[in-house]
Amino acid sequence: MKFTELPYSRPDIAAVCEKLSLLTEKIKKAESAAEQLDIIKEKEAVLSAFSTQATIASIRHTIDTRDEFYEKENDFFDENGPLLEEKAQEFMNAVLSSRFRAELESALGSLIFINMEIDKKTFSPEIIPLLQKENTLTTEYQKLYATTTAEFGGETLPIPKLGPYKQSKDRTVRRKAYEAEGKAFDTRREDFDRIFAELVSIRTEIAKTLGYESFVELAYDRLGRNCYNSAKVKAFREQIARDMVPVVAGIKQTQKNRIGVDKLKLYDDIFMFPDGNAKPHGTSEDILAAGKEMYHGLSEETREFIDFMYDGEFFDVLAKDGKAPGGYCTEIADYKAPFVFSNFNGTSGDVDVLTHEMGHAFAAYRAMRAGIPHDLQNPTMETCECHSMSMEFLTSPYHHLFFGEDTAKYSLYQVEDAMIFIPYGCMVDEFQHIMYERPELTPEERNEVWLSLEAKYRPYIDFDALPFYSRGAGWQRQLHIFMYPFYYIDYCMAQTISLEIFLLANEDRALAWAKYLAFVDKAGTDTFEGIVKSAELELPYGEGAIASIAEKLKIWLKKHQI
Repeated sequence: MKFTELPYSRPDIAAVCEKLSLLTEKIKKAESAAEQLDIIKEKEAVLSAFSTQATIASIRHTIDTRDEFYEKENDFFDENGPLLEEKAQEFMNAVLSSRFRAELESALGSLIFINMEIDKKTFSPEIIPLLQKENTLTTEYQKLYATTTAEFGGETLPIPKLGPYKQSKDRTVRRKAYEAEGKAFDTRREDFDRIFAELVSIRTEIAKTLGYESFVELAYDRLGRNCYNSAKVKAFREQIARDMVPVVAGIKQTQKNRIGVDKLKLYDDIFMFPDGNAKPHGTSEDILAAGKEMYHGLSEETREFIDFMYDGEFFDVLAKDGKAPGGYCTEIADYKAPFVFSNFNGTSGDVDVLTHEMGHAFAAYRAMRAGIPHDLQNPTMETCECHSMSMEFLTSPYHHLFFGEDTAKYSLYQVEDAMIFIPYGCMVDEFQHIMYERPELTPEERNEVWLSLEAKYRPYIDFDALPFYSRGAGWQRQLHIFMYPFYYIDYCMAQTISLEIFLLANEDRALAWAKYLAFVDKAGTDTFEGIVKSAELELPYGEGAIASIAEKLKIWLKKHQI
């Protein structure tokens, strides 16, 4: 069945909540662990059916945020999701207090219970109105961003369609594209400032109500981080500032010389080569066809997966008016189907979607078919990002299908871009820590913090008096800051893992794929640290890890300069 054919009907929230309450009572009255395990499976089926409808509605809403029907359905889930969460937590609490807990842990593993104990701290019925408000604000941000348009070249364009112009070989065109984008955001300055201020206030109130010192600690628990804390993340960021930023500054110096400018400006930042960045050849349909061929060749496992995705049309990747920004992979539980969403714009980012988001989808596809308990199918997010970011590099033998004679250029860009990204991602993370540690900051003070972090993590950037960016508001383009707080550092840690796998693949591709597949197939059955160690890779926040990886990458870059 194709995605467009999947039936949708709004769930009866009262009936679902009542069913969960009944299952909670059954858990409490059960006379054996075996009986409780059957009830747990029944609960999973109820939540799977609900999440399937919620996910279908969410996907269709993001495909066209102007669709009034799915906008109302999305609003329904924003409002009622917290009510269901209350019932789900009541069930979880009953499981945690089970007199058969030892037997349940033996059957399901102790990690489920560790994760449930963390999750338990993140919810209380009294925060339901605040969660509903938080959902409403993130939806408002998403729609505000999706409907923000730029005046450029006599046309009114959605923001993603500025992408090719921001990589134009003509420096004047690049500057004008960034200027148009900045002006577009500035026209809605008050709304962006207001939404974020309200989100900080609401999230801080939620955290205080639950007994947390600040939203920082709550955010870590919401993300289920079960093996590291903010101190380890800070240690990772400081290693990046100390050991990676100087290497990236060297990459930027090489880029400056390569493209022939006296000083890098913001509008030069992603323009890596004098004759333009490598672009995929052919139409969007050609790119999608090449993606299928790539996964057919990579392995038997990926062949089976990609046929499922293409046959079911479980993706929507073309940019169009009204479409939500960004990209994501999600899961339609009852159909055991991943779904990939993005905005193709004619740049190499289109290929990144077919490797990054499909990396997520591949891991989800295998986990949903592995007989793993639902609560262990998904690992914590930094592990999920290892799946996707590593796939970007493991598919490199097939990148010629997209780039032809420009493949070497793309390969160099891919490594440079991965390294350039990590300090930026750390900047996003540190910014969020400061925002929630100091929730009283004004919009102007928030922008000042962002500019100070630019100097720390991207000292080579010159904003050239561009609107929006030069006043320190560029962070408002980063939807994760609004919608997925504290998630961004997961990309950074995963990127270091992907670069380790990239270096290994250069030595022994078969071994690298075997390690990757074993990494993926652990799903959520172990912690991030446990999975990384079992794959014999370096933990990103381990002392000296970044210096070691950066040194090896410097050698690779020197050999592959164009």
